[in-house]
Amino acid sequence: MIPTATIDALEQCWQSLASVIGSLSEAQWKAPTDLPGWSVQDNLAHLVGTERMLQGLPGTAHRASPHEHVCNPIGEMNEHEIDARRPMPGSEVADEWLQLAALRLHTLRTADDAYFQQPAATPTGPGTIADFLHIRVLDCWLHEQDMRRAVHSPGNLSGPAAELTIDRLVRTIPIVVGKRAATPEGGAVAITVYGGVDRSLVCEVQGGRAALISRPSRPPLATIGLDTESFVVLAAGRRGSDEVAAHVSGDRALAQRVLSQFNMMI
Repeated sequence: MIPTATIDALEQCWQSLASVIGSLSEAQWKAPTDLPGWSVQDNLAHLVGTERMLQGLPGTAHRASPHEHVCNPIGEMNEHEIDARRPMPGSEVADEWLQLAALRLHTLRTADDAYFQQPAATPTGPGTIADFLHIRVLDCWLHEQDMRRAVHSPGNLSGPAAELTIDRLVRTIPIVVGKRAATPEGGAVAITVYGGVDRSLVCEVQGGRAALISRPSRPPLATIGLDTESFVVLAAGRRGSDEVAAHVSGDRALAQRVLSQFNMMI
């Protein structure tokens, strides 16, 4: 099956990204982001490198010098593509991205079922091209938000790409509430996300396992409220719990354990 909704979300994200990068000054391109060692331009260069790979285009022959923020082989591969573009003006990286995004969308819009069912090594393990694209929406949207925060241009906090990303991140909440925060047996934590993507979530521990449920068997031990941007920077590991505003009630120690262990990124 052709993943039309996923492609639509990816296109919406790329259109939003295009509206951000179209008017950036060179100083804004070089502005640091929440990702260690990466500027606004570096975030876009990362997207360029990955989409070139997905399109079957050759990668760079450039090899970056070691950096402290590079911790694994995937990070090293990313850094080669990013570092190859660091000497370029941001506007040139933007032009490369816009042309590549148009090419990728044409490929995705004209591909058949067989294309999307091809095996692919995704960041979460073996899957298909369709599976990879679903994760790709998350990656592109998160980096768009990284860039927007760095240049003080908030936006695109609702809509298809934002909703897909939040819902993928939400899948990890049982691990956060149960295993990491050690919520006691029979206890529940309620988490509300608002101001963009609105979600009301309850995670309860039963039989030693935490799970998202429609309603708790008893009042939640703790409740946490986060606006969409705060949820994202915590869940994506961009910032720590001491750097965001969270509304907490009930067992504050439990709530703080949840918030301090909120990084859900693979």
